[in-house]
Amino acid sequence: MSHIGIEIGGTKIQIVAGNADGTFLERHRLAADRARGGAGIREQIASVVPGLMARHSVASVGVGFGGPVDPKTGQICCSHQVPGWHDFPLGDWVRDLTGVPVAVENDANVAALGEALRGAGRGFGCVFWINMGSGVGGGMVVDGRLYHGARPGEAEIGHLRLDRSGRIVEDACSGWAVDRRIRAAVVGQEGFLARAVGSQSSEGGESRHLRSAIDAGDPLARKILGDVADDLAFALSHAVHLFHPEIIVVGGGLSLVGEPLRAAMAEALPAYLMEAFRPGPQVALAGLGEDSVPIGALALAAALTAS
Repeated sequence: MSHIGIEIGGTKIQIVAGNADGTFLERHRLAADRARGGAGIREQIASVVPGLMARHSVASVGVGFGGPVDPKTGQICCSHQVPGWHDFPLGDWVRDLTGVPVAVENDANVAALGEALRGAGRGFGCVFWINMGSGVGGGMVVDGRLYHGARPGEAEIGHLRLDRSGRIVEDACSGWAVDRRIRAAVVGQEGFLARAVGSQSSEGGESRHLRSAIDAGDPLARKILGDVADDLAFALSHAVHLFHPEIIVVGGGLSLVGEPLRAAMAEALPAYLMEAFRPGPQVALAGLGEDSVPIGALALAAALTAS
C-alpha cells in the first residue's frame, strides 16, 4: 500500500506517491502559480493527484502547507505568501479529491518529521528543525512524534523576538532578509561579493553568492554570515533552554551556504547557553535536501493507516 505526500509552498509544489519508508514511486514538481492564488494552486494539485490515485494503490495522503494550520481539522489559517488560503478547509478538500484519509500540517513540522525519521535527525530522540527560506520556520519531533503543544502547535521560531523592539528572527535571517543585508553591505565596497551582486540584472537572491564569496576568502561575506549565524544561535539558545533537543537540523534555501553556515552556528551557540547545558546539541545540515517535506508528508500519511 502506498501513500501520497504533498508540499504546498510559496514558490513550489511537490506531489509524490511513495512508501512509508520515504521511497518515491512517482514525483511531480511544479512552480506555484502565485498570481492565481490558492485557487490556482489547488487546480495544479487537482491536475496531478487523480492520476497518482489511478496508478498507485493509495491508502492515505499527507500534506505540508506553508503557513499556520489546525492539524486537528486540516483547516488553513492563512498563507503569508499566497492569497486565497484564508480559513480554507484543505483537509476536507483533499479528502473530497482522493476519498482517503488525509492529514495536514505546517510544512516546517512536516520537514521536521521527515528529517527526524529519514534524514539528519534519524536516531535522535529529540530533533529541532529550523528552515530558512522565504521565511523562517521550525518544528520539533520527540521520539518520532511531532510536538504540538496548544493549538495551532507550530514551533514558530521565525517569530521569536531578538530584542524588545520587536525585531524577529525572520527580520534578520530569512532569505529575503539576508538578501537585504547583502545589498546594503556591498554599497561602495570592492571584493568578490560586491562584484557578484553588482553583476546581477535585478535585485533578489543575493544570498546565493555567499558560499562562493566565502570560499574566495571575501571578508565581507564572512562578516555577513557570522552576523546571521549569531542571530540564529541566539534564537536557538531559547529552544535549547526550553526543550533540550539532541540535534538541531538546518534546512531551507539559505542552508545551501552549507558547512560554513553550519559551523558558524555551532560555534556561536554555546556562548548563549547556561554553563550546565554547554556545549549544547549537535548542529547538522538537512540530510534530505528538498525532499524533507515530501518524505515527511509520506510518514504523516502512513501514520493514519498504521495498525
